[in-house]
Amino acid sequence: MALTREQLAQRVAQELCDGYYVNLGIGIPTLVANHVPEGMEVMLQSENGLLGMGEFPTEENIDPDLINAGKQTVTAVTGASYFSSADSFTMIRGGHVDLTVLGAFEVDQNGSIASWMIPGKLVKGMGGAMDLVASAKNIVVTMTHANKKGESKLLRKCTLPLTGAACIKKIVSDLAYIEIHDRKFHLIERAPGVSVDEIVLKTEGELIVPENVPEMVF
Repeated sequence: MALTREQLAQRVAQELCDGYYVNLGIGIPTLVANHVPEGMEVMLQSENGLLGMGEFPTEENIDPDLINAGKQTVTAVTGASYFSSADSFTMIRGGHVDLTVLGAFEVDQNGSIASWMIPGKLVKGMGGAMDLVASAKNIVVTMTHANKKGESKLLRKCTLPLTGAACIKKIVSDLAYIEIHDRKFHLIERAPGVSVDEIVLKTEGELIVPENVPEMVF
């Protein structure tokens, strides 16, 4: 069975490490803030000028003036700081972000990512994604394995305008956890109840499948 959005965020949260500075992209990545492992300290950074985002607010503690880069209301942890967008991008471009989590329209077996536009459709712009993929020490993409038409989003070569070239090493899709190296997709884990055959069928790019593919553990 394909993973839900919350389960995707849970699996991505397993990539966090104590002391990390982490930027969460718009969409599913923002949910990772709700699944930071207990006892682990990470600082979540936002392009619009916040370091120290917490979980999404409840109705009781919502602050309409406190938002992330996707204009969603958020909370701030003890010790959080606020600064200009220019300072935020100085952090990003300076290589101070340990992990970036992004959504994507397409990722190819070379590690290139297309995440910001589909020709003919209205888009808000690149945002900070181009800076993040060029500067982050580690990038995880989380997305559905196929689009709404059932077409693979893990391709031999991206067809949409690129956000970054040869920069992605890890993908958490609703079907599998996949790593990219040697210009190939490597199947590491499968979602609970999802068969290897289904993953192979929905992966257009070259996929290396080991003899044993364990299920994800939450």
